[in-house]
Amino acid sequence: MSAQQQVIKIDDISAENAPAIYVAGGLGQFFDAVQAEVTAEVPDLTTRKGRERIASLAAKVSKSKTAVEKPGRDYLKRLKEMPKVVEAELRDFVNKMDALRDATRQPLTDWEQKELARTDAHVDAIQHIKDLAIFDEPPTSGHLASVIADLELLEIGESWEEFLAEAAQVKDQTLIKLRGLHAERARYEAEQAELIRLRAEAEAQAQRDRDAQIAREAEERARREAEQRAQAERDVAARREQELIDQAAAVQRAAEQAARDAEAQAERQRLQLEQQAEQARLAAEQAETNRIAAEQRAEQERQAAVKRAEQAAEQARIEERRRADAAAAEIVRQQEARERDESHRRAINRAALEAFIAGGMPEECAKQAITLIAQRKIPAISISY
Repeated sequence: MSAQQQVIKIDDISAENAPAIYVAGGLGQFFDAVQAEVTAEVPDLTTRKGRERIASLAAKVSKSKTAVEKPGRDYLKRLKEMPKVVEAELRDFVNKMDALRDATRQPLTDWEQKELARTDAHVDAIQHIKDLAIFDEPPTSGHLASVIADLELLEIGESWEEFLAEAAQVKDQTLIKLRGLHAERARYEAEQAELIRLRAEAEAQAQRDRDAQIAREAEERARREAEQRAQAERDVAARREQELIDQAAAVQRAAEQAARDAEAQAERQRLQLEQQAEQARLAAEQAETNRIAAEQRAEQERQAAVKRAEQAAEQARIEERRRADAAAAEIVRQQEARERDESHRRAINRAALEAFIAGGMPEECAKQAITLIAQRKIPAISISY
């Protein structure tokens, strides 16, 4: 009787022939038959048909196990006098069938695990590309440029296997997002720089306005002071002139009185009065000269004050322009320093990456290692920039 015929007869087990089957060693023939059938062929795991065949053989083992176990269980219930023998035989049969099933399916299980690990690696790599466009905090344009440059260096080739198309699409989509973010951040940083410049110009203009106001106030104060001094000098000259006029009038009255008293002294008094009148005239002329000189001095002082105010305002504008230029130069210097630092870091990271790869590390692993070290997620290890 062949193994094929024996396997088929498993389905014919019944209560009538159970006593001849469920005896010590009675089920070994079924196990041997099933084992012979499932081990008689070695399906090809590289083909879908072969993998399906292995699964089919394992299912057939389970089905054969059930076909033998169930009638035996029923027969066991009726055989109160020999449950231990039947139970031991069934347990041994079931264990061997389970082991045979597991052994039969093991190549497929191993293949499925390897396949899952392989596909998971590709899925994780694709997710890593997507995560490059996700940031906990708004990144700088320089950092985005570095990420874009690194992603552009990522090669999407045959090593991605069936995930090649998806990886290429995700890379393109991520680059589009990163470039959009880079454009937004660059625009934002330019706007912030412009705001700083405008703020500096506004502060400079406010300072110029304050300086101009101070200059105007100084000029007005100098003008008022000059006018007050000129007016005071005019008042003094006027008082002196009036005093001389009053003095001349008094002398004139005294002369007239003396003429009435003595004709002889009239001529002498007349001469004396003429001399005094001449002196008064000269004094008046001197007072007028002094007044004109005072006004000229006041005008000169006013012009000097205006010139000083203009010079102070011009100096203030020069100083403010110097401060604005220095602030703009500092902003440019800081931006250039950040760019040089980013370039320097990328160069060092690239050198470290190439060293890892030269040492035998896969490129993706090397990039991940560089990223983790740069982010200080690896204790006691750092990159010296």
